[in-house]
Amino acid sequence: MMQIKEITGYLESLAPLTFQESYDNSGLQVGDPGMEITGILIALDVTEGVLHEADDLGFNLIISHHPVIFGGLNSVTGKSLAEKIVRLAIKKEIAIYSGHTNFDAIAGGVNSALANRLGLVNQQILDPMRDQLKKIVVFVPHQQRDLVRQAMFDAGAGHIGAYDRCSFNLEGTGTFRGSEGSDPYVGTPGTMHQEPETRIETIVPAHLAGRVVDAMIRAHPYEEVAYDIYSLDNRYDRGGMGMAGELEVSLDEEVFMGFLKDRLGTGVIRHSALLGKPVKKIALCGGTGSFLISRAKAVGADVFITGDLKYHQFFEADGRIVLMDVGHFESEQFTRDLFYDLLMKKFPKFAVRLSETDTNPIKYF
Repeated sequence: MMQIKEITGYLESLAPLTFQESYDNSGLQVGDPGMEITGILIALDVTEGVLHEADDLGFNLIISHHPVIFGGLNSVTGKSLAEKIVRLAIKKEIAIYSGHTNFDAIAGGVNSALANRLGLVNQQILDPMRDQLKKIVVFVPHQQRDLVRQAMFDAGAGHIGAYDRCSFNLEGTGTFRGSEGSDPYVGTPGTMHQEPETRIETIVPAHLAGRVVDAMIRAHPYEEVAYDIYSLDNRYDRGGMGMAGELEVSLDEEVFMGFLKDRLGTGVIRHSALLGKPVKKIALCGGTGSFLISRAKAVGADVFITGDLKYHQFFEADGRIVLMDVGHFESEQFTRDLFYDLLMKKFPKFAVRLSETDTNPIKYF
């Protein structure tokens, strides 16, 4: 049998919890990480109906996009909706795991799912993260440099854009003297030694730095490994909010809105003034994305698609872009399929099912 921590560990290897926004509460909401799983039900939101559906199926793990617990709970008496859901989950011994803004913030995540639904090509993160990259420098005897470098690559280092196994290597001479009781790979304790070494520099996402260092040390022949870790201000192009891409063929604005409404099954599209220009470049953000309007304009998008736009935010279009509010649920609904596809690819023989419960609280007349 598989345990919850195996599923959550896999999901967090794709979208680390450190990627979530400060207000968020992604991760295991209810349940024991060591509990054995009987089946997984995937939903956008966790409602009482979703819990009963999981219970009827005999499934004891629900994976949702939106967390049940946001601001913390002072009690579990059932006086609020969140308390009712948590209380029912505990009673029925059903665990709840949520992957929210951490899955918004990765390439191949929530925004990629929406972009793929629209058939966008040349996809790029709209607002890449900063402070998420490290440079690791290590000094290795020439004969072991290929082994150590490969161990670092295998652990996740060396990716820059569309390239992998990226490093810089410089030959030089290292010096050291082992103290009494040391066991040097080369040289003699108490005697100064000079060794031809290669300085290897490579880049790594911050959340993988520990794993890369561990792999490097295991592969390194020295008893004491000399290495440096530097924080970088470079943009991390595999993480960030929103997505930008292009339609394969330009469309008239109204034709595009018809296409958008059909692809998302939305009841209505609220939008700013049309500009009478062809639509080619699209920027988007699932859920609440008004904070990215300026970025969408900066990258030259013709249209910005998101949800939850307020009245005054439509003025920010300013004749430079068409803002389209398709609804919060509608812009994130394909997250369920994203989770399903990821889990079935990794655990193809495990019982995983999409919830059939409609959790969209907004209806259209």
